[in-house]
Amino acid sequence: MDLRKRALCLGVAGAILAPTPAGAAANLALKQEVLAEVEAQRKQIQVMVDQIFSFAEPGFQEIRTSEYLIAILEKNGFKIERGIAGVPTAFTATWGEGGPKIALGSDIDGLVGVSQVPGVAEIKPLTEGGSGHGEGHNSGMPLMVAAAIAAKHVMEKHGIQGRLMLWPGVAEELLATKAYYVRAGVFKDVDASIFAHVNTGFGTGWGNLGLTGMISVEYEFQGKTAHSAASPSEGRSALDGVELMDVMWNFRREHLPLSQRSHNVIANGGGQPNVVPDKASSWYYFRQSDFASLRDLYRTGNEVAEAAALATGTKVTRKVLGFAAPNYGNKPLAEALYANIEAVGMPQWSAADQAFTKAVQTKNQLKVQALSTTVTPLSTPQTRGEASFGGSDDIGDVMWTVPTVTIGYPANIPNVIFHHSTAAMAMATPIAHKGTVAGAKAVAMTILDIAMTPRLVADAKAWFRDVQLKEQAYDPLIAATDMPAIDRNARTMAQIRPTMEKQYYQPDKYDSYLQQLGIDYEASDRKILGAGS
Repeated sequence: MDLRKRALCLGVAGAILAPTPAGAAANLALKQEVLAEVEAQRKQIQVMVDQIFSFAEPGFQEIRTSEYLIAILEKNGFKIERGIAGVPTAFTATWGEGGPKIALGSDIDGLVGVSQVPGVAEIKPLTEGGSGHGEGHNSGMPLMVAAAIAAKHVMEKHGIQGRLMLWPGVAEELLATKAYYVRAGVFKDVDASIFAHVNTGFGTGWGNLGLTGMISVEYEFQGKTAHSAASPSEGRSALDGVELMDVMWNFRREHLPLSQRSHNVIANGGGQPNVVPDKASSWYYFRQSDFASLRDLYRTGNEVAEAAALATGTKVTRKVLGFAAPNYGNKPLAEALYANIEAVGMPQWSAADQAFTKAVQTKNQLKVQALSTTVTPLSTPQTRGEASFGGSDDIGDVMWTVPTVTIGYPANIPNVIFHHSTAAMAMATPIAHKGTVAGAKAVAMTILDIAMTPRLVADAKAWFRDVQLKEQAYDPLIAATDMPAIDRNARTMAQIRPTMEKQYYQPDKYDSYLQQLGIDYEASDRKILGAGS
């Protein structure tokens, strides 16, 4: 169904078929132009999605990914500022003068340990021990880049004022940068913000989205070395402090609010058994549903750490590694974006897409559910109720700084396990390509709506000020002395990058990454046919 017919069926024809006086919403003709501009980039979107999938760089090590995106944006007339907020792989890409400033962002980092061959339904690493896109972050910035280029072309052609600013979410899986972006003033003059995150459905929402606030903190215990057998009384074990904190926290957990989530790993357990460890550390994520409760939870964690140090005769220091605010979507922006999502509609899935979906679900003991053919209903506080999703996303820090909305676009398979190999299986296949194109179309149309509708911008700001900020105020738990943990994953990537480089996509030689890997996507069993895998 074309855009005009979709609009009529959805009852929004009056809004998008109207003439376009100065300051009015984008009309149908302009939206059809911007859709065509995105459609013209369908091949480039596939290449971008596949290329970034093959880079698979974890947080703070997105070197190839960042430079690849920068090169495309520079070629298309965007001005680049590298290393924003002291993060080497972060950047802004800006274009335009006058009119509202629109921020467009998505995450780019992968996950260590979830390397996965795309287009096959069995768990099979591309690189043993390598990183991979087990959440689909390889698709979001391609979506935003395509949407921005499309909107830029239409805005230039018709003299539409507006300023675009693209930015990547670095180390989102560590929840480690967006609060620092905000602190550095990256969004200080932004009027409206659109963020994209991969999903299995196609939709958006407003209000408290049920994602928790979180603080990432590493506790380092300092003790005294000694011979573990000959003179243990002379030692003070930092590892004892770490382990005791873990035990004490688990006892305390029973008496904490049910809304909290907390988990940890021992980041350093010492050297060797016959030396009492003088240094050991434990890395915690503390999560809560609102700023005040998160601050209380963090205070409790610090008290437990101090108690563990006192009990073991050690000392403890702490280092904040990241922070994420609770997520809160802007209502006027969400409603405008959702109208465009409905107008675009779901991708046309092929029989091979549906067969691959079922194969992934069946072979990995997941609930069988076909790729959806209908847009997800608009998510509101009324439809969500008291739903809480436990997880966090540091886009929340941007949401409490400027009016922001998140689009979920249908580039992955229902019921896969995120942060797991199953969530990477479709992310360099036609499913990911089609879902990313659909998302880019909805975002491109919304960019035009924001640029051409002063009332929409005013309403978004008023709702942000009069509704959202009346509920709670932004309260980041990072101190002025806290800095992005840019050294994270450096040692790991130095070890695995040489092997991973052999698997990078070569778009000048192969039509798709699946072709390069010798994978027949249309085959019923989707076995790997070539030696390149």
